[in-house]
Amino acid sequence: MADEGLRPIIVKRVNKGGGGHHGGAWKIAYADFVTAMMAFFLLMWLMGSTAKGDLQGIAEYFKTPLKVAMSGGSGAGDSSSVVQGGGKDLTRKDGQVKKGDDPEIKKTYNLQAAHLQQAEKELEKAELARLRALKSKIEEVIESRPTLKQFKKQLLIDITTEGLRIQIVDEQNRPMFALAKAELQPYTKEILFEIGRALNDVPNRISLSGHTDATPYMSGEKGYSNWELSADRANASRRALIAGGMDETKVLRVVGLSSAVLFDKQDPFNPVNRRISIIVMNKKTEESAARDGGTVEVSNETQAKQELAGAAAR
Repeated sequence: MADEGLRPIIVKRVNKGGGGHHGGAWKIAYADFVTAMMAFFLLMWLMGSTAKGDLQGIAEYFKTPLKVAMSGGSGAGDSSSVVQGGGKDLTRKDGQVKKGDDPEIKKTYNLQAAHLQQAEKELEKAELARLRALKSKIEEVIESRPTLKQFKKQLLIDITTEGLRIQIVDEQNRPMFALAKAELQPYTKEILFEIGRALNDVPNRISLSGHTDATPYMSGEKGYSNWELSADRANASRRALIAGGMDETKVLRVVGLSSAVLFDKQDPFNPVNRRISIIVMNKKTEESAARDGGTVEVSNETQAKQELAGAAAR
């Protein structure tokens, strides 16, 4: 048949891509090349500006990094602390000092410490001079006033490690307070008024403590006891000092110590153990008191509670 001699015609079409130089693959390769060159030149610059000792330290680190990290070494996080000091080129050893090795640093440190100690000593001397002057003034006031001079033996004034201590003590027939109460006698108020005015002459703050003898109340420690009595007497003395003209902010601590700190340890029942102690504190004592708790306000017991215990008057 005539159709048997015909073959189908196949047409192939080839799609040619756009110009090869317009592709983006070469840009990525070029960027990688530029980055590598930048890193190379940066490395060369660092190596050229690093001291030989530092280079050796870096090389040692890459050889045995754990050993260098534990023992320390120049140029590899040296924990022996080379402190970069003077010098134009801080990468060089010249102008670098190690802590504690430089004699000039030691000399400067020692001089500063000596100056500080000297300044502290001068302040202590000046403070001691002020307290001694205050002691002399109070003694002069006592001598110049007949109403106070008769209580001279009951006013004990001395300098201690804590500062200037003023103690007002009882005598057998001349107590500072009403029997078994926190009520000040008129002459005690007068003494405290004079002391209060004198205390304003120094910037030091004061501590007040009340003391009793060892004679207990009949109720013992369960009710109103010597602890409450000594605290109330100390607080009554604080009020009298302020009434006499003392700045109320000078009071740092008010405490009642009962018979825990006896004046006459041989005779716990001696009337001299009943006393008020006023300490004009030096700087060290004041700082210690402030750290230990600062101002301690002692509350007054009610009059009714005192009267209930008053039947056991000593």
